[in-house]
Amino acid sequence: MTSLDKPTTEETSADTSADDARAVTEAALFEAFGGVRGMVETVLPGLLFVSIYTVNKNLHMSALAALGVALVMVVVRLVRRDTVKHAFSGVFGVGFGVVFAMMTGNAKDFYLPGMLYTLGLALAYIVTAMAGVPLIGLMLGPVFKENLSWRTRNPGRKKAYTKASWAWGLILLAKCAILFPLYWWADTTQLGWVLVALKIPPFLLAVYLTWVFLAKAPPPIDVFAEMEAQERAEEERKAAAAAGENADEGAPAGRHRRQS
Repeated sequence: MTSLDKPTTEETSADTSADDARAVTEAALFEAFGGVRGMVETVLPGLLFVSIYTVNKNLHMSALAALGVALVMVVVRLVRRDTVKHAFSGVFGVGFGVVFAMMTGNAKDFYLPGMLYTLGLALAYIVTAMAGVPLIGLMLGPVFKENLSWRTRNPGRKKAYTKASWAWGLILLAKCAILFPLYWWADTTQLGWVLVALKIPPFLLAVYLTWVFLAKAPPPIDVFAEMEAQERAEEERKAAAAAGENADEGAPAGRHRRQS
């Protein structure tokens, strides 16, 4: 390999920085969306409901089993002192589904709150992207320790967040376009199995596209580090000012001793 073929230090550093940025993005997305465990907690209650209902057509047993497993997953997280936001969201979703189904006596209504939530979330992604305040940026900004700095100080990341929000919105709208007709025309088991099948693939596609957009975007501005640096600089300035005042107070006494 000639000297011209060898990678320069700058190229190596740039590649390392890009790899680090991708790794940080992957870790942040994994944390924000719950990872594999979060996906299991999202799928399992609905899977249990449709499995039991397919076998015995018992609405009460199916609904209570789904709610029970959701509560167990929350308890497990509490015992392990893990983050419970994903498990709690699952409990609330299942709880609303159980209430709807019990009130109407229609097993398909177990899925209706989640479907309405998906539709509302899709519209929220699209509307916020159109308004210039993409929802993905609001969600991931604290995770990347950049808060809202991307809105005014990092236009490249704002563009990436906007693209990601559009991706989430359109993917969720496509999911709703499949599920709502089935809610009206299909039976409970058909709707349930299709819904379970559509839990993970659209989610993974949206997360992948988010990773692609953010991996190509400029790195986040760590506003927490900036605030800490400002606090340290202020403390150093105060310490220097105090030292200067002490030196000024001691100077006349020293001059007096020399004159005597």
